[in-house]
Amino acid sequence: MTAATPISPIPVAPAGLTRRAKSFVEVEGIRVPRQGIGRHRDAWITHGIPAAEIDRAAAFQDRWGGLALPPAPFYESGPRILDADVPEGSAAEGWWIPAGEGRVSMAYGFLIGPGGEFGIHGSRWAPLHASTDGWVEALALAAHARRWAKTITRITGKAVASLDLDGYEQVPEVQGMTDTWWRGTDSLIALYRGEAVGLDAPQCLEAHIYGGLHEWGLHGG
Repeated sequence: MTAATPISPIPVAPAGLTRRAKSFVEVEGIRVPRQGIGRHRDAWITHGIPAAEIDRAAAFQDRWGGLALPPAPFYESGPRILDADVPEGSAAEGWWIPAGEGRVSMAYGFLIGPGGEFGIHGSRWAPLHASTDGWVEALALAAHARRWAKTITRITGKAVASLDLDGYEQVPEVQGMTDTWWRGTDSLIALYRGEAVGLDAPQCLEAHIYGGLHEWGLHGG
């Protein structure tokens, strides 16, 4: 794809998402034209970047490149536009792919990890979700929960570590790693641990508790 390639601003959600996330992408998202990264292939290979990593970046760009989604409830609102760039790393450490610039200046970047994880890197790597699909699923679930919850409670720091999750189960579609979502009988809890890990800053722990949810609020979409 080149800059001149016509593209609809109304995105078509990639296959494999839940109905909730598909609707979120197609109703709330915008697709903007992005240049393909294939034109950089020879130069990147010359600079020692493995062809397999360039192919991985191109696959990310094909699936997600140019997609702008509503602000995330944490991480300074998330990437402005999902967009791959030159892979960085080494054979010894692994390779990471930039996943798009943040909306504001911040102390970490959004990256796709060696195993396809979506995460942030500050003083160290913090994989948030096992894939970009998980990140998008989490954004869609947060938007859904905000719409249907009777109460929304934000807690931070040590209070997050003492949360009692007895009776809750993890929400599988968000593919949680450092960050996780939990479903109870009438509430959803989002645990945001990424900044605490990526910045080595335990005080950055944060949780959002969406209370008073009925069946559609808990499972709808």
